Order: sequence, then C-alpha cells, then structure tokens
Amino acid sequence: MFLCVSVNFCVYLFMQKIKFKIVTPEKTLFQQEIDQITLPVSDGQVTILPGHCSYIASLKPGEITFKVDNKEIAMATSGGFIEFSSNELVVLADTAEAAGEIDLQRAEEAVKRAQDLKNEKVSMSEQEYARVAAAIERESARIRVAKKHHSRHNLKID
Repeated sequence: MFLCVSVNFCVYLFMQKIKFKIVTPEKTLFQQEIDQITLPVSDGQVTILPGHCSYIASLKPGEITFKVDNKEIAMATSGGFIEFSSNELVVLADTAEAAGEIDLQRAEEAVKRAQDLKNEKVSMSEQEYARVAAAIERESARIRVAKKHHSRHNLKID
C-alpha cells in the first residue's frame, strides 16, 4: 500500500521501473527494466517494487517471477545472492533458466538419480550428503517451476 503525499508523487511511483540484471558465472541471462519481482530468499520470499529500500539477501533454490509491461516471466534458480539499491537489482545466480526452457523429464531423472544415490549410500560423508541434498533441492525447484509454467500455458505434462 502506498501512502501518497500528492497525486504527482503517486504517478511518479507508479511509472518507475526497476533496472534488473540476472547474471550467472557463464553469462548475463536477462537485463531490462521491470515493474516488480518476487524472489526466493533465505527468509522466505521477497517482492521488490520500485522505491523499495536497499536490500541484500542470499538467494535459495526456487522460482523468480518478474513482470515486464504486465507480462509475467518465470525462471528457476539454484541459489546465489541479490542486491537492490536505488531501483537497481542485480541477481548473482549460481544457475538460472527460463521456465519454458526447463526439460522436465531431465530434471525428474536427476532428482531420481540423486535420491537413489542418497538411499544407496549407507555411510555418506557430510560433504557428500550436502551435495546430494543440494542436487535434490535444485532439481525439485526446476520441476516445480516447469510444471507451474506448463500448466499456465496449457502444455501437456506426462
């Protein structure tokens, strides 16, 4: 809810955009002005609108959704960090991919392999367990995002 000092100030807030960039170690995936964004962070979820206070957080595996000119775009991420200041948001993601580009079958197979590995190992070091648990969490996030995207666009999911 906005508390507007004047009509002109409300129009100014409404017309502002967020300069958004999402970067992985390989490349810049997206760089454009957006209207708002919702991100999975360590404390839950955060929605950032123009004029939000400065914010830094760790990104956890899950779905990033943002709006550009009333069009919603979804991406899956495996974690990273975010920094927001002066209406500029930079997401440094370990990995990220657009919902429509996720190979659902491949993601489901990866989860199954990781779960089988977890179940097979009788004695697993803490590092091995953490690596397997992270793989399960990462691939599960990709599956959730892909299924949500496919159901919104009436695509068949086997």
